[in-house]
Amino acid sequence: MTISFRKCHALLPTAGIGSRLGLISDANLPKQFRNMGGKPMLEYALNAFINTPMVSSIWVGVSPNFENHPIIGQISHHVNSDKPLKFLPTGGATRQETVKNTLAAMLSAGIPESDWVLVHDAARPGISPRLVEKLIISVNREWELSNADIGGLLAMPVADTLKQADLGSVAANTYTRALKTIPRNHLWHAQTPQMFSLRSLHDALDNAILSDADVTDEASAMERMGMKPLLIEGATSNFKVTHPEDWNLMQILLELPAAKKT
Repeated sequence: MTISFRKCHALLPTAGIGSRLGLISDANLPKQFRNMGGKPMLEYALNAFINTPMVSSIWVGVSPNFENHPIIGQISHHVNSDKPLKFLPTGGATRQETVKNTLAAMLSAGIPESDWVLVHDAARPGISPRLVEKLIISVNREWELSNADIGGLLAMPVADTLKQADLGSVAANTYTRALKTIPRNHLWHAQTPQMFSLRSLHDALDNAILSDADVTDEASAMERMGMKPLLIEGATSNFKVTHPEDWNLMQILLELPAAKKT
């Protein structure tokens, strides 16, 4: 069947400081702007969306303190984009606020509220055009078949055995104890991009922020509104760089020939 595609736009919130990563060589910069394999880590994700034909534009929410930082000009000059790439001072106190503020800026700029937005962590440089296209096609196919604007996200089925900790056993200089094993049959690790319609996601995040709800990604905000987003299998290489060990592993993966082709 022929699938009808609504326009897609990428949104990358980059206002965080990456405190858990610790000290790298250029530690005065937030992790998404630090040098990884010869270029700022953010560039890997930008290039993935630039090289995905189905993505029409790219919006990057930065901290207002970084709007005129030289690194922004460096990245803008270095990436070869034939589509609009906008850096906006829409960073907020939390990731959710940064995403909501950037969505509001997109609406104000005239992006149709029914267009799809793919929100992606800049700290996931292992994303590839192939994975982005897989998500876009899957979500559009579901929308075409069911006329349900539910959106979706990349995710991976949990492979490890999961343990619930006995929090009562936690004390200074003692080990946390396993209380029980959690069945993993229906558990997934959420990844990004997470893809939803512009207005729906903006309103869901706005509601969550006003309610002081504990939402840790875009999908959890949509779930609060009764949506059941699609889970589209991603890739283990699309992990989030959070700790120093993640940084080292990602640098190795990005040097592999296969990574350079996707």
